[in-house]
Amino acid sequence: MASVGKLQGRVAFITGAGRGIGRGIALAFAREGASVGLLEVDGALLAETAKHLEGQGAKCLPIEGDVTTRATCEAAIARTVETFGGLDVLVNNAAWTPTPGLLLADFDDRTFARVLETNLWATFWCMQTARPHFLRRGKGSIINFASGSGTRGQETQGAYAAAKEGIRGLSRVAAREWGPDGIRVNVICPFANSPGMVEWSKLDPVAYAAQLEQIPLRRVGDCEDDVGRVAVFLASDDSAYVTAQTMWVDGGSGTVR
Repeated sequence: MASVGKLQGRVAFITGAGRGIGRGIALAFAREGASVGLLEVDGALLAETAKHLEGQGAKCLPIEGDVTTRATCEAAIARTVETFGGLDVLVNNAAWTPTPGLLLADFDDRTFARVLETNLWATFWCMQTARPHFLRRGKGSIINFASGSGTRGQETQGAYAAAKEGIRGLSRVAAREWGPDGIRVNVICPFANSPGMVEWSKLDPVAYAAQLEQIPLRRVGDCEDDVGRVAVFLASDDSAYVTAQTMWVDGGSGTVR
């Protein structure tokens, strides 16, 4: 791993870091010199990711926990700050939606609420918790995640679409309110080979193939090399004048901007 990188000396906290996009971002950040706090609900996946990072000489703090409670988010960020001495970057990647999806008429309150808790509420809690630590640094970068499920209005993904579009609205407001404090807030809307995407390709191969045909670059993005490198850009000084933006890392497949 290179001794000097775009994120050398910086501390990042990533939710849902055990697999897929979260893991890809953790690897990309570590490659650029960042120390990373990893929050993941699955202990086995968390240990595997941490082992991989440590094998590359990266500094990481694995934390097992569920983002669906404010207390977990607060404690995990506090541990990261205590371990590494501060916080520079927050990545709100953790996500959940029922598989297979549900029509709006079939959602019960508990399932709908769980989707909001894992996606929208967790993002809100982590943003609020991270802000004081960014203020101490004099700046910070928040990277949140949206989805084509929301921008396109995908059938059977009503709760997920609502949560992800809520995150976009939340991000724009935070970018305006916190910008004077040097805190930037941006959103990535990806189409990548995450475990959820792989599962969807197996459950509905016809729809998956149709979606692939809509991608001008004719491939599904890689969690580390495609999404991770855009996250590095948003976390680094290369994007010092970029905030309140949604970046579609989807090979050109998005139809609603």
